[in-house]
Amino acid sequence: MKVSDILRMKGNTLYTATPNDLLLTAVTLMAERDVGSLIVMEHGELVGILTVRELSQAIAKMQGDVRQTSVRAAMDDCPVTCTLATEIDEVRRMMLDRHARYMPVMDAGRLMGVISFHDVARAVVDSQNFENKMLKAYIHNWPEDGTNGSEAPKL
Repeated sequence: MKVSDILRMKGNTLYTATPNDLLLTAVTLMAERDVGSLIVMEHGELVGILTVRELSQAIAKMQGDVRQTSVRAAMDDCPVTCTLATEIDEVRRMMLDRHARYMPVMDAGRLMGVISFHDVARAVVDSQNFENKMLKAYIHNWPEDGTNGSEAPKL
């Protein structure tokens, strides 16, 4: 399974901020849209990501007073990214290595969407459920009389 499969199922709705936006504005948008990340764009380019992790670190650093803090001061300016063709196993490894809960998806320098650890976990579980269902159907239909040159497994 590839990242493109996840985006096809999930959709590619994006919520963005600019580095000069106030952090309070970004937090409000995240709360209103019930999202855990904002992609930070400047002049049409990905320049960072703002997640709950960066927000909590900024709040702790500023002792709660982030009213005049910009997104730039809190964002991760070097987020790990993937492409539409990246395999899910590779995405899981990258997310685990970098402790990333959100990953921008790029294609030839263009932002295509963002996937979350939750999206990846759901895709893996759905894939495993489908595989289990197919295996159970195969085993259920296994010929018991030994036809076709095979015997039923001894359980």
